[in-house]
Amino acid sequence: MSKAQFACPADLAQDFAYGAPANDAAGLRLSLSIFADRPHLRDQMRDDALSAGFRIAEAGDIASLLHGDARPLGDVVLIDCPVVDGAALAALARLDIRAAHASVELVVSTSVEALDDVFGALDQSGPQILVVPSRAERMIALGQVLARVPQRRVRELSEADRLVLLRLTEQVSQIADRLDRIPAAGAAAHTPPTGAPAADPAAFRFDLPRGASPAEDATDRLVRTARPPLPDPRLVRRIIRQRQLRARFFEGDLFADPAWDMLLDLTAARAEHTRVSVTSLCIASGVPPTTALRWIGQMTEAGLLQRIEDETDRRRAFITLTDKATEAMARYFAELGANAARVL
Repeated sequence: MSKAQFACPADLAQDFAYGAPANDAAGLRLSLSIFADRPHLRDQMRDDALSAGFRIAEAGDIASLLHGDARPLGDVVLIDCPVVDGAALAALARLDIRAAHASVELVVSTSVEALDDVFGALDQSGPQILVVPSRAERMIALGQVLARVPQRRVRELSEADRLVLLRLTEQVSQIADRLDRIPAAGAAAHTPPTGAPAADPAAFRFDLPRGASPAEDATDRLVRTARPPLPDPRLVRRIIRQRQLRARFFEGDLFADPAWDMLLDLTAARAEHTRVSVTSLCIASGVPPTTALRWIGQMTEAGLLQRIEDETDRRRAFITLTDKATEAMARYFAELGANAARVL
């Protein structure tokens, strides 16, 4: 195995920061606050944060968030909220607003059952949401924080850098998961799945329509050319079922393609005029929820997905395709034509 595969969690956090440790040359340290109701987990999160070089500003339970507005937040806030009730949602919503105004990084862990409620409560601060994370996944999230905080960046992250970071995070998560399942003495070298996509700076960019010039403005093309209709949702659902069928005969990681699976699911939902919750979309992705949430965040930044609030219940939110993504999917299926089902 490579050194990275044997790296401890603290090493991984610094690797993700592109070499930028939490303690810089001037001795400055990022402060971190922890809020969790489970004492043993709160202690574990504190130990891991200290090992990554953070300074602990505060540690308490979720309820303390409702009474701490006078105290400044740390640069980073770690929260564990596996079960939600009215008080917990109020605390999260208040923290979300405070974090957004103060440019504080939030890392929130929750459960599958509480995911929709937690996602709905956090619409301002752009948090990292982890679903039943392992200890390694929390450390990876801290590493991503180190990569994003402006005071600790070695260089500005480009679009290609973010995609490399995303794919590297997935690979490390897969390695950590496999190491958890095998005895240390008998661990064999692991390579990423052969079906795993390589880092590609052009990811999330759709090819130009046939005959279009690269220099031609995309907006002008859309104005001049009417968008074809979306495909029959029954066809898209059939394609999705065909893709899922592979998991009955092969290891699921071999064909993992969460971005495409989510685009297909949202295309069918748009054609059916139905709404998709974040939990449902995570299931459709075919990968663990935490990995799916990272892809949702990246695709949102790329302008393919957008969050929409539930007009009847402001505590809920859904994910849908943007007009840009709808345009691209419609043209893709129009290009495939009547042979779409056989091709896919």
